[in-house]
Amino acid sequence: MAHTWDPERYLTYADERGRPFTELVGRIAADAPTTVVDLGCGPGTLTELLQHRWPEARIAGVDSSPEMIAAAPADTRITFDLADLRDWRPDEPVDVLISNATLQWVPGHLELLSTLLDAVRPGGWFAFQVPGNFDAPSHTIRRDLAAEAPYAEHTRNVANPASHEPAVYLEALAGLGCTVDAWETTYLHVLTGDDPVFTWVSGTGAGPTLQALPDDLRPSFEAEFRHRLAEAYPARPYGVVLPFRRIFVVAQKGQRQ
Repeated sequence: MAHTWDPERYLTYADERGRPFTELVGRIAADAPTTVVDLGCGPGTLTELLQHRWPEARIAGVDSSPEMIAAAPADTRITFDLADLRDWRPDEPVDVLISNATLQWVPGHLELLSTLLDAVRPGGWFAFQVPGNFDAPSHTIRRDLAAEAPYAEHTRNVANPASHEPAVYLEALAGLGCTVDAWETTYLHVLTGDDPVFTWVSGTGAGPTLQALPDDLRPSFEAEFRHRLAEAYPARPYGVVLPFRRIFVVAQKGQRQ
């Protein structure tokens, strides 16, 4: 079931969402790439950072959401294109291919890695980051609630993001001839505002579920979802702590591929 993205809601807590991107890019040891592509660029706010890292490179952002591409900055040298990463192919291999918090939305993306690697020149870099927190209450509460009546008949076919362990990605890309750096980090995001965890998840992982519900059921679902999230992530004097595990992979393609 297709869903739409809300760039404004997605950019709530933009600093926390952007930190993994900067740490991923910081591990890419490309000195002077000619072409850099951000695959799943969203509204392009993070793609702009690539201009500062590689000012001489031709940089492109690609996303499958018309709403996200429409929100991308126009006053920039970066080109933004609408495309599904499963179908995207560059005119010629690129020097750096980055995918930030996107592959978890693609079922079977482990099998797609070889195709994406084909888009990178020998000696080039393929780097991605995916959430690794799908067993956290922020996800399990939504899944459990969505499976209850009267919601289940509307939510059974919604998109459910998923990822693999770092070692799985390392093994897959090493098997394709890459030198791989894979690691994980758990951030402790301190969030403020009303129902901040709901605000966070409704801009990403919970979006398809919320959009799948009819108007007469969505308010009751949201109310119970907020209540359960507040119990799982209690407010402290300094804010609400959201532990968030992220999985990072930086691979350099073999020179002879």
